[in-house]
Amino acid sequence: MPTRSRPACALTIAGSDSGGGAGIQADLKTFAAHGVHGLCAIAALTAQNTRGVTAIHVPPPAFLRAQLDAVFADFRIGAVKIGMLANAAVIRTVAEVLAEHPRVPVVLDPVMVASSGATLLDPAALDALREHLLPRATLLTPNIPEAELLLGHPVANAEAAEAALVELLALGPGAVLLKGGHLPARDGEIVDRYDDGTVFAEFVHPRLKVAGHGTGCTLASAIAANLCLGANLPKACAEAGDYVHGALAASYRPGTAPLAVLDHAWQVRRPGPSGIGRDKHMK
Repeated sequence: MPTRSRPACALTIAGSDSGGGAGIQADLKTFAAHGVHGLCAIAALTAQNTRGVTAIHVPPPAFLRAQLDAVFADFRIGAVKIGMLANAAVIRTVAEVLAEHPRVPVVLDPVMVASSGATLLDPAALDALREHLLPRATLLTPNIPEAELLLGHPVANAEAAEAALVELLALGPGAVLLKGGHLPARDGEIVDRYDDGTVFAEFVHPRLKVAGHGTGCTLASAIAANLCLGANLPKACAEAGDYVHGALAASYRPGTAPLAVLDHAWQVRRPGPSGIGRDKHMK
């Protein structure tokens, strides 16, 4: 079949969450919710539930390479979302494959710590992430603790967050979406800040009183899905933020811990003319 007649697919390269709330599982549910065919390459396996991560297994880099080669050989990949990459060898393997496909947009979610507090990135891998993947990223989507690790200093308030955007761009990504959930709310609202060196935007949503699991994975995957659907990068970020806000508003608690899991199918379960979460404004 001719290449252009096949739909663009979204690929997630990330870890598997046995609890079903984050990682590969959240990514594939997000792709499906957007009507995009999802592909995956599993970079790590976690034994995980809503109470925490009890074990991590990292498959050999050669097997990760085999997964990546298989999907790139058969599918038209419109965007790649990168999540948990546990060590430097895995990071280098992913970077090598992506170098062979330079036109494919890459949304890099630098997963370092789980919502439960478990460390998911080997500290020695941080330099490899900076060197090999940040310059390849079309968009970097750190939260505040991840930005602090990448930059090596605290980001404590809105003014520091805006300065951090400039510093993060200097590390090489094409654009940065700095998530604001860990900062003090502004008039009860969370502000995610976007900068690509030309366009600056703020995506604002009311803070929800929910301890959510998998929000970062879902946001990055929704951005990748929107890129597959033809949105430009600022619009993809805006739409993805709305989607995550709605999924968090409709979240539920399938486990025994207070941690809630997003309802990735919230738009199907709660249809409406504009949907939950359309209260974002963009500046």
